[in-house]
Amino acid sequence: MNTGPTARTATGDASAPATAEGESAVDLLGGLDIETTDDVAVPDRLIDQVIGQDDARDVVLKAATQRRHVMMIGSPGTGKSMLAKAMSQLLPREELQDVLVYHNPEDGNQPTVRMVPAGRGREIIETHRVETRKRGQLRSLVMWLVVVAVLGYALFVAGEPLVGIIAAAIVFYVFRVGGRTQRASVPNLLVDNGDQQTAPFADATGAHAGALLGDVRHDPYQSGGLATPSHDRVEAGAIHKASRGVLFVDEINTLDIRSQQKLMTAIQEGEFSITGQSEQSSGAMVKTDPVPTDFVMMAAGNLDAMENMHPALRSRIKGYGYEVYMDDTIADTPETRRQFARFVAQEVARDGRLPAFEAAAVAEVVLEAQRRAGRKGHLTLAFRNLGGLVRVAGDIARAEDAEYTTRDHVLRAKRRARSIEQQLADQYIARRREYDLSLVEGSVVGRVNGLAVMGEDSGIVLPVVAAVTPAQGSGEVIATGKLQAVATEAVNNVSAVVKKYARVDLDEMDVHVQFVGAGEGGVDGDSASVTVAAAVVSALEGIPVDQSVAMTGSLSVRGDVLPVGGVTYKIEAAAKAGAKTVVIPAANAQDVLVEAEFREQVDVVPVSNISEVLNVALVDAVEKSSLLDRLSAYAPAPPGRDRNRRSGPTPAP
Repeated sequence: MNTGPTARTATGDASAPATAEGESAVDLLGGLDIETTDDVAVPDRLIDQVIGQDDARDVVLKAATQRRHVMMIGSPGTGKSMLAKAMSQLLPREELQDVLVYHNPEDGNQPTVRMVPAGRGREIIETHRVETRKRGQLRSLVMWLVVVAVLGYALFVAGEPLVGIIAAAIVFYVFRVGGRTQRASVPNLLVDNGDQQTAPFADATGAHAGALLGDVRHDPYQSGGLATPSHDRVEAGAIHKASRGVLFVDEINTLDIRSQQKLMTAIQEGEFSITGQSEQSSGAMVKTDPVPTDFVMMAAGNLDAMENMHPALRSRIKGYGYEVYMDDTIADTPETRRQFARFVAQEVARDGRLPAFEAAAVAEVVLEAQRRAGRKGHLTLAFRNLGGLVRVAGDIARAEDAEYTTRDHVLRAKRRARSIEQQLADQYIARRREYDLSLVEGSVVGRVNGLAVMGEDSGIVLPVVAAVTPAQGSGEVIATGKLQAVATEAVNNVSAVVKKYARVDLDEMDVHVQFVGAGEGGVDGDSASVTVAAAVVSALEGIPVDQSVAMTGSLSVRGDVLPVGGVTYKIEAAAKAGAKTVVIPAANAQDVLVEAEFREQVDVVPVSNISEVLNVALVDAVEKSSLLDRLSAYAPAPPGRDRNRRSGPTPAP
């Protein structure tokens, strides 16, 4: 069985294609020396195809051996559904069963249930159908003979044709109603496992109550001898189809509370009767005998899933199984890079229509995994989104009838496969420049170009404007731009920093802060607090801010600049907007992985405290020197760094 990439590795090859980062394709693939993904072996078992989730993989292996329930919590696209499907391949092979539902002659609203070995159900159904068909043919023959006899007697003996027609119709109706009993003798194959080679797998993600728990179809013909027998209207739910297999429910918290309660009952009892889920249907009167629900529960969701999940259901899973948190990133090592090469090969093999990827193309995918991780020395584990990039690149190559998918195809796919947030951010930047709303030249008092993110992978320039006015009463900080809770707290922290050194009494001043173009969603998070501080200080001191500078960072009440997320995307947004200098927290310097096209456009300056921020952002003046002297006692520059000099060159990605 294939278990991973082919073992042909190398320490580097001078002739290997080089990437934009300066590393050869062999280096970026962890020493894996391949020509295309055709040279990479793909494991047969799904569990062996899982990458980066070692803890979750070990839990699933243990849970499969002991038939334990598992709840997986983590970001979307990190492999939860893949692990659930792998569980069905790992479960010990058991004797599967077919489930038959029979008409109950004593009470039609309580169909009886019978379990038979898998594959036997179809034989039983066919046997009943053949017998019913034979009896039906005989019954039809008798019916027509009686009808002909009645009509003949009425026409030729009694001389009453109208009476004969009425009598014939009555005979036909009696035989028709009687035939319903014959139809009811054929059972309904509720669960068919005849072709099941592995343990059953049922995905009940987003299922309504009927699809999850089983249902009874509505019968529009409930009288006149045309009614469908109740057992024929019974339908199995996902909990019944998954018996002796795996029931997977992603976003478990989206199930309503009643469904979660009934799901818990099915887990606890190992069986669950089927009844109509709608009180308006005739199925509300029908309830079958208990149907087996001996499944392994694989629940999944984001972090908020635990908040809206029924406590008893979670307790049931946790008490008889495992809980595991899915990792978002993995350490960037030669071994993991080789695994990412296997990931591309797996995506190509799974799709079945994509040209194989050349080594340089796979290396570019690894580079994108580094960027999306948002952390130096890590690779993202959001494989669903990364797989989308692989498929778009392959589609471009296929449209061109290319033999292989090249690095150029991947680069074009990165531009074409932009997220909605990226497209909106690019339009936002373009429109602001078109209407001169984004200033990247000159200097302005109280205005700073802040940086923010839209979604997870899109940066935007978010200007912050501050003004100081005499207060009518006690002074306060007034912020506009639909600030969320965290952003509001960040603004309050800024006021604490400013009060520490300000020469004016802020109790007698109102500080107005406006987030320009914050949009309908408002501002969330605290990554703009450094921007707010620079704008307020500029307004208080009357010192202009260099508009070619953009910045991001969180600010503590002591004036320390703390790390934030999305610095790479923010830097790229600043470059697109035309900024020349970007101020980021020093702790984020290692996380910068800017695309090559933007790398030479901006100077990235890491800072550690507010005095360094102001030194970079404020225009040189006598007032600036005085301000920095006052700040030096409150937020001194780190040893060895001249606070009157900008930081060094852009940190290497």
